[in-house]
This record gives sequence, structure tokens and C-alpha cells, in this order.
Amino acid sequence: MRTLALSAHERLLHAVGHVTGTTPSPNAPLRSVPLTEPAAVHDALADTLGDQRTIVVTGTLDRRLVLIEHQDGESWTAADLSGQPHSTRAWPGWAQANIRVADPDEWLSPVIITAEGRHRLLRPRLLLTSLYHREYFPLPRFPLAISDLARAARATLLGRIELMDMQLGISLDDILDRITSGEVDVLGVSATFGQHDLMTKLLDEVSRLDHPPLVVAGGSLTVRNERMLLERYPDLLIGRGAGEPTIADVLAHWHGDLTLDQVRGAGYRGAARGPGTMSIGRVRHTATVANRIQTDMWPELDLLDRTFRHNGVAQLESSRGCTNFCSFCPRGHKGQWAGAAPEALPWILNEMGAVFARHPELSRTLYLVDEEFIGRGDDAVGRALTVADTLAEAGFAWETSCRVDQVVRLDRDRNWHIERGHLWRGLVERKLRRCLFGVESGVTSILDRFNKETTGEQNTLAIRTLTALGVPPRFTYITFDQLMSEAELRETHAFQGRTDLLLRHQPDLSVEEIIDGVRDEQWVAEHTTGRPFYTGISYMLVSMECLIGAAYTRRAEAAGLTGQADPSMGRVEARFQDWRIGVLSRWSQLWIDRNFALDYTLKSLEKILDGHLYQVARRVRQLLKNAAYLLLGRMIEALGRADALAEDHTALEAGCQAIAEAMIRDLHAELEPAITALLDDLPPRHSTLLEHEHDGWRTTSTWKLINVADPCGT
Repeated sequence: MRTLALSAHERLLHAVGHVTGTTPSPNAPLRSVPLTEPAAVHDALADTLGDQRTIVVTGTLDRRLVLIEHQDGESWTAADLSGQPHSTRAWPGWAQANIRVADPDEWLSPVIITAEGRHRLLRPRLLLTSLYHREYFPLPRFPLAISDLARAARATLLGRIELMDMQLGISLDDILDRITSGEVDVLGVSATFGQHDLMTKLLDEVSRLDHPPLVVAGGSLTVRNERMLLERYPDLLIGRGAGEPTIADVLAHWHGDLTLDQVRGAGYRGAARGPGTMSIGRVRHTATVANRIQTDMWPELDLLDRTFRHNGVAQLESSRGCTNFCSFCPRGHKGQWAGAAPEALPWILNEMGAVFARHPELSRTLYLVDEEFIGRGDDAVGRALTVADTLAEAGFAWETSCRVDQVVRLDRDRNWHIERGHLWRGLVERKLRRCLFGVESGVTSILDRFNKETTGEQNTLAIRTLTALGVPPRFTYITFDQLMSEAELRETHAFQGRTDLLLRHQPDLSVEEIIDGVRDEQWVAEHTTGRPFYTGISYMLVSMECLIGAAYTRRAEAAGLTGQADPSMGRVEARFQDWRIGVLSRWSQLWIDRNFALDYTLKSLEKILDGHLYQVARRVRQLLKNAAYLLLGRMIEALGRADALAEDHTALEAGCQAIAEAMIRDLHAELEPAITALLDDLPPRHSTLLEHEHDGWRTTSTWKLINVADPCGT
């Protein structure tokens, strides 16, 4: 039965008919069960069959495999819901030895499964969890980290995989209840910056269990805190790279197929060596899998519908890694840039589109969380346009991130820049809605310290080129760093206030005219928007995070500026070489944190709104940016009145506090009518959330740090 014309739901009905001899009605609940959610498919099959037979729903979304035990307890039916013959599946070695397919050239076939095969299909029971502080980030993002791992785990056909994401109404107690139920054999924990408290609370509770599951933890924060975590939890496994190979190997290790040192991309405590050595042994690392090899980066979609129901946004990757080594970014776990083949995209976009169709009120926008969308190589331009074509043909607007040197390079000729100009104009024509660029500074000496491999002149030309071509950009910018001088801070403030960078869109000019024009100051003066550059910065007043393992951190340490490690953010505490800049940085962070939840909510609303409401939300955020820039300027004036060699810092502290207090009062007066007007226009599901965050913001009267910085700005 090679009936590819059948839908996946029809194949599901045929599978039931193969088992029972009677095909369910076309109107049966199975007809509408979301195939993106294996647990829902399992439950719908159990309800339809109405008995205690074993049902297994496994395999990846594009090759979902359903196995139904017959009443005799010996024979089974296997259905590949993709409609492809079973012989085309890349069966793992254990399955080849334990699952015998009677009709391998069909998608529906009787199968014989050994006792060992049955055990492996049902175990281990893997729970993948994603942590979250709702008070800091009110609106969710689709959890790519655990969704990618779920696909890798299901590709092995081993065990049952469950996902729990704290963004989606799940509490830490809910996760603990699930673990203590005795139905979890392997626990995967994904943690990022600001979630160390949640992770340690979870791991503390798990480690006290009489029979704890095997635990593997991953994410940016986990890699930064590896040694600290392994000292506290000697049985923990740390995922040190792209987690897909690691989680697949962990499942095999649970069954005894692999020893611990054969699990790829893992950090762990080895056995002690010799008498008198520490019982928990030393930290050991296994080889990671390079991004260029691990190019299947697609997620399972169990949680996408639920993300939308919580007003969240859809995320996907088309590449991994970066093309550079910025000094503030520890790259060990991220790897070199590698892109997925564009022809691999259509099926996942089709599946995501089907979920979007159930939420017509949402903006059909996809967020590619690539660190660097375009990448390097002779085929970079062609690949980027093909990916963009694929997204547009699937009906998606999209946003992503990119390096400035994909726009302007001072070592390339005019022809190179013209080609890149056509590329960026082409991406906008293919529904690129916005692109994030990590400018980080407009001061060349700072860029050199950051190892950005860019210059202030290069950034100037890139910003002008992008805006004149009509690319809607946003930029990240590190305002303060521990090694900066007063002169660099003043240059930074001046660059952020420049009005000759953001140019008017020039749709009637050729790419060649724009490439030449942005280098002509008279042409620039005639085409500027007059808006200061800071209005394009995503988050204002950001300070350098001295992350554990980063080259910048080592440089700060050599200058005697570093202190204790801060595990909550995977960073090292660091003083500023100029204490006055440190005072400004601290008050800037207090300003960010006081406004963060409201600003983040507005930014998140931008992501799920279109048209007029999108523009209104952006204008409200501009009021926050204006206030932040004024705050910075006034604090720099106060810095100029303070003695850099003085030991008493109280006058500058008090001065910055007074400035911040006055500015927050002015901001309240400005934001009140703007947010009221936005609330009047928003649909209830969004206005309720914004009103809640606005109420919390306007009733707050204290300054406190909440440690929510994102060092990569994405």
C-alpha cells in the first residue's frame, strides 16, 4: 500500500483498521489529532482501541512511526505516517536486530518485535525540561533547545520522550512531581543565563531521591559553570556542544550500548585514579560533533501550538555557529559556522505553517535564531537567497541575525559591495522583516578590544547601506566595558547620538548609486532621516559581561579587575578600570532592570503583531530608548565633574541616583498616554498582558538588579 496520496491522518486510520479489521469513521477523533504531538496521538489511539494493548508513537515528525500491538500479544502493526516504505528508514542497529518488518516495501506492515525490542521501544523514559523566570521574560519563545533534542532522541526509536517547558504554565514543582512519579529514567535540563537558581534547586531535589534518573544538563549557562556543577553533582553529565549527538548517545548509554567515555560532547567526573585521589575523580571531556557534520537541526513541534496559545513566537535555525571569535563570547560550545541545506527546509516549514493556521490572529513571522545567517564560502549569497525564497514561498515573513561584515568590508572592492547590496535588497523582497546586527561599538579602539574584526568606519558605512537599501535593522551595542577610558565612553555616546547613520529608504535608486552614495557625506546629508542612531539599538545602556572562559575576561583578569564567579549568569564579577564608569554602568543596569519587563513585553508584542499595531508598539519602545540616551548623557556630565583619582565615590553615586529618579518620573509622564493609546487598540489577549506589566512597572518605586542580561544580544 504505497498510497502517498493518503494524508497522514488517513494512514493512521488505516493502521487501526489493519489491527482491528475495521477502519474507524473518517469523522473519528483520530482524524484531527495533531501529529506534531506524539503523546496526543498515543492517547487518541488508546481511546480508539479501548484496551490495554501497547502502543508506541516514535520516530521524528517527518518519519513518524506508529507501532500497535495486536491482541495476541505477539504480532504488531507498523505504520510510517509519511507514507514512505519501511525499507527507506535509517533503522538504528538495535532495531534491525529486534524489529522484523514483514513487508519492508510498504508503509503499513505486520512486524514481529522481540522482548528486547519492546523494552527498548518503551525505555528509557526521557523527560526534557526547559527552565524559565516568567517575572523577567513575560512572553515565551518556542523552546528550540529541548525540541531539537527531542528529534534526535526520537530518531533513535529508543524510549518515550516528554517535554516540559516552564514558559508554558509549568512550574518547577510540576517538573519535580513528574520526576518523583518514578516514570522518568533520564532527565534533560536546558538552562541559560539567569536560571542557575532554578537549575540548582531542581538538581538538589533530584540528587536526594533514592533512585534518581540519569541527568544530563546543557545550555550556555551550564557550559560556563561546568566545573562548579560537577563538583556539586558528581553524577551529572554536561552537554558541551550541539546536544543532539549527546542525547542520542545518552539513551544508548542507558541501555549499556555505550560506555560513558563514548558519549559524544559530554563533560563528566571520571573515576578516581589511585590511592589518595579524590573519590569523584577529575573532569573529563569527550569529543564534540562539528556543526558541519551535525546539520540536521530541525525541532520536534510538540510545544509549538502551546507556545502560540501563550502568546509566544516561533523560532527555527538555518545555520549554527559563527564566523568570528569575539573576545567577549566563549565559543567552545557553539562551534564554527555551518548551514543546513536549503532544500531540507520545506517540510518543517509546511509543518509549522499548519500549526500557524490554527492561530490566524498571529503574525506569520518566523524568527531564525542563527548567530550569522549568511555565513562564509563561495555559495554564501546563493544559499542565503535560496533560504529566503523558501521562507517566502511558504508564506512566512522572517527575522534573523548577521554580522556587519556581510554588508561592508574595507578589504573588498566596489563589485563585492554591489553584489552584497543586491543580496540585501533581495532578502527584503523575500519578506525579511528585520535583521539584528551586532555592531557593539562605533569606536575602533573598543572594537579592537572586542576582536570584532570591524572598525567604526566600517560600521558607519554598513548602517548607512542597510537603511538606504530598506533593510529594517536593529543593532546591539555594548555601551560600557571594564577596560574603557573616559574618552572612549564619550566617543560611544557621540556615536549613539549621530544623525548621519540612519538614512531614508531609497527604493528608486539603483544599488550602485546607494553603494557610492553612502561614502559621500553630501549625499548622506541629503538622505538622512535625522533620527539618532540609538533609536535603532535594540537594548540601550548594556554593559560588558565578563563571561567565564572568554578572552575579554582573561584580559580583565590580567588588569586585576576580576573578582568572584557569579554562577547565575556564568560570569565573573569585574570592576571598571575607571571607577566612575563603573558607577555609570551600575546605574545604567539598574535603569535597564527597572524597565526590563515592560520593555521586553513591548518587544515581544512587536514580534506577534503586524501593520499599524506593530508600528505603534515600536513607537512606544522609542520613548524608552530616548529616555535611556538622555540618562547616559546626563550621567556622563556628572562623571566629568568627578575626580578619577578620588577615593570617595558617594557624590557621583548620589548624582547618578538623582538623575535616574528625575528621568524615571519624566518617563512615567511620557509613557502613560502612549501605553493607554496602545492598550485601546490591542486585542484583549495582548492588552491584558501589557496592562499587567505596565501596572507592575508604574507601581515600582525601588531600584534593584535582576541579572537578566543577554551577553550575545540575541
